[in-house]
Order: sequence, then structure tokens, then C-alpha cells
Amino acid sequence: MRTFVALELSDAVRAELERLQGKLGQVDADVKWVAPRNIHLTLKFLGDVEEGRIDEIKNALTRISSGEKAFEISLFRPGAFPGLDRPRVLWVGIDKGCAQVEKIASSAEEELEKIGFPKEKRPMSAHLTLGRVKSGKNKDALKEKILSLEVRPVTSQINHITLFQSTLTPKGPIYSVLHKATLI
Repeated sequence: MRTFVALELSDAVRAELERLQGKLGQVDADVKWVAPRNIHLTLKFLGDVEEGRIDEIKNALTRISSGEKAFEISLFRPGAFPGLDRPRVLWVGIDKGCAQVEKIASSAEEELEKIGFPKEKRPMSAHLTLGRVKSGKNKDALKEKILSLEVRPVTSQINHITLFQSTLTPKGPIYSVLHKATLI
């Protein structure tokens, strides 16, 4: 089964991200938007995992969460990977709570490496993906819109680390919660 580890977001954060998608969508660029209900803060993508390994992943997440306190994140500014001149992924960054997110992601890398999941080669960049750019259509207007976009500093309480299953369908992915490891 296809799995990943992430932090879930409040409805208020999802509503703000949906508002931002609407503003960016006014540009009529060629973007495949992430459904707001599916937006999360990914800590680690695990890929296809045998069902028999799920318990050891759950145990690793419980070890991580038992040493971390619940905290709050806030939305920051928009951006694009690899950059605004050649955007492929549109995102919103995290301000408050960024250090905690990066610490938990680092702990996840360490714990999951112990049970056979290789570490990421790229450094963690705490962000929330809004959409993926499919072509260069209206690229300059999209860049302008991103630069002028005002992100409200909406917050979300982070109380647990979640292991998700991702089922790919023609209408987009469906995420199912497999486990929640509660932060202290």
C-alpha cells in the first residue's frame, strides 16, 4: 500500500489555502490544484509498503511523538519550486512552528531509517502544496500574482503525527488515516 507520514491541518488553514488557490486560479495558468481536504504537511513519503510493515512504522511514529509536545503552526508566504521563474509546485510556507516541524521530520527520518526506509537526499522544506504547474501558460502573470498574494497568518494546532494510506484514482488521490501518534 502507498503510504506517507504527515501533519494534519485545521479547517481554518484549509479554508485559507482554498482562498489562495482561488486567487491564484484567476490567472488562468495551467495548474492542477490539490483538493483542500487533501492538503497536509508531508514529513516523509514512504511509497509502497507491505501491509506487514505497518505496525513497525506505527511504533516508530509513537516513539517520535512521545518525545514531542503539541504545537501551533501559522501560514506564512507563498512561493514556488524550483523558483518563481520556472514554477512547478506552488506552495505556502510555514512561519510559527517551522522549527518544530523540521525537528519532527528529522526524527522521522532517523527512526524510519532504522527500520529500512532510506533518508531523503533533499533537506526538509516545511510547505503546503497548493498545486502543480503543468505548462508555462500565463507563467509571468502567475509569478506576479504569487508576489502580490497576501497570506493571512492562520494557525493550526498540531497534536499528532499521522500515517496515511494514499489510494490513487482517476479523480485524484484518496487519503485514509492508518495511525495517529499523539504528541505529548
